[in-house]
Amino acid sequence: MTARATASVATLAATIPEPLARPAGRLIAIASGKGGVGKTWLAITLSHALAQRGGSVLLVDGDLGLANVDVQIGLAVAHDLSGLLKGESAEALATAVPDAGFSVLAGRSGSGALAQLVPEQIETILAGLAAARRYDHVVLDIGAGLDRTARRLASVADTLLVVTTEEPTALTDAYACLKLAAIDRPGGDRRVVVNMAGTQATGERTWLTLRKAAENFLKLSPPLAGVIRRDVRVSEAIRRQVPFLTRHPASEAAADIGRLAASLAP
Repeated sequence: MTARATASVATLAATIPEPLARPAGRLIAIASGKGGVGKTWLAITLSHALAQRGGSVLLVDGDLGLANVDVQIGLAVAHDLSGLLKGESAEALATAVPDAGFSVLAGRSGSGALAQLVPEQIETILAGLAAARRYDHVVLDIGAGLDRTARRLASVADTLLVVTTEEPTALTDAYACLKLAAIDRPGGDRRVVVNMAGTQATGERTWLTLRKAAENFLKLSPPLAGVIRRDVRVSEAIRRQVPFLTRHPASEAAADIGRLAASLAP
């Protein structure tokens, strides 16, 4: 791994509070060290696929600086995550996605206010999410980066999906993300998703490269959660602000997401 990743890990290797009690359903956090890997699209589409399997799903936009889940799917929301700070429930703040079967707890799009929260406020938000007990799955889309807030959000997950692509910089940052997650929550369930892969085989090779580095330097062997093949229709669906599985349910990327959902909710 590069000196940049090593320096980032050393700088950010701070003590993280113990995880909160989790919701009755499974909490799946989706993280990446680097932006531009399709993390938010993956969170939306995975939530949709989990709902299609019959589970109740809440997608939480935890990108406190650049929230955009609602924007990607053209969802008009009346409430956002900041309501948890006022004691409101996640269920009351959530907005159902029409004809998709899951709900969204939006961030505050276009505002940096949530990005300025102090640690005590982050804990209040996490306590509010832990109380969202009616959902089978709570999917938490964490902002890109390796700052303390992203680390804290990742640390509460039952399963952490670290998203990367075949790009070397994405691999480097995914490695750093895995290392920090191991520091914050030793023994946690961490898996790798390779997004925008050229083929299934090249996606698997990308994961093997990352796994080898993790085994050699971290003594970790993160399993492959799934490979999502590159599909030009993804950007088209985002431009139209329509959920990908609604617009292109028979595509290869949709099939890949379906397999990922099946592995998380057998």
